[in-house]
Amino acid sequence: MTDTILRAMTTDGWVKAVAINSRNLVERARSIHNTTPTATAALGRALSACAMLGNMQKIENGSVTLQIKGGGPLGTVMAVSDAQGNVRGYVQNPHITLLEKYAGKLDVGAAVGTNGLLTVIRDLQMKEPYVGSVELVSGEIGDDVTAYLVQSEQCPSACGLGVLVDLDHSVKAAGGFILQLLPGAPEALIDQLEAGIAAAGSVTGMLDSGLSLKELLTRVTGGMELEFFEPSPVEYRCYCTRDRVEATLISLGREELTQIAEEGQPIQVECQFCDTEYKFTPQEVRSILAKL
Repeated sequence: MTDTILRAMTTDGWVKAVAINSRNLVERARSIHNTTPTATAALGRALSACAMLGNMQKIENGSVTLQIKGGGPLGTVMAVSDAQGNVRGYVQNPHITLLEKYAGKLDVGAAVGTNGLLTVIRDLQMKEPYVGSVELVSGEIGDDVTAYLVQSEQCPSACGLGVLVDLDHSVKAAGGFILQLLPGAPEALIDQLEAGIAAAGSVTGMLDSGLSLKELLTRVTGGMELEFFEPSPVEYRCYCTRDRVEATLISLGREELTQIAEEGQPIQVECQFCDTEYKFTPQEVRSILAKL
């Protein structure tokens, strides 16, 4: 089953909603980075949130970067999405030991930490990207994305995220939703949405039970009448190429590249998003120097 993002709007025009089923792309990330269950859950939530934020942008060639630094054992959690919602990411320490709130419930908040910031960088194809940061609320990521949307973008919102890790450490279910009130919306809608979210239960519970994204959004909006748009297929997608890695080497500067060439040993550069390794011989490094 292909991962998809589904967007919707209430027929009265007051609430916009988006949901994602991201099991495959989170499993792909787990496989690439060989993450332990708690790291899988944290990275999967970040990937799901970032994919939705990217898909919600109106800039065709834009991108969204979600960076979380909470001071916990996971270190930095990073996700980058294109304008369609295709996403890639990594976690700084993917092999942390299992952290649980109780048996069967992963403690993502403790792994991420709360002593730090959630930062969103929006590349809107302008001279400078838009950067917004908020202090972490819980480290659970969904609460923190909600805080970002409310505080930094001044938009009453709710974000729910979840990753269900199976006994063999593979991803059994993953996804999330974002609900946003548009300017001028009646305040009574807030109570209705809060009641709908509370009654719906966990994201992974809904997805694991077989609910479609349409059913999920209908449930979390408390049964509001929704108009659905065409779903978008999404995947874990890295855009690294040898040319891009070469450009990164160029950014090191002449002095450091000269030192690398003179050492006479090949160097390997690994993409942090897909773990692909690119090898450069001393001769190739000298060719890069000649371009400088």
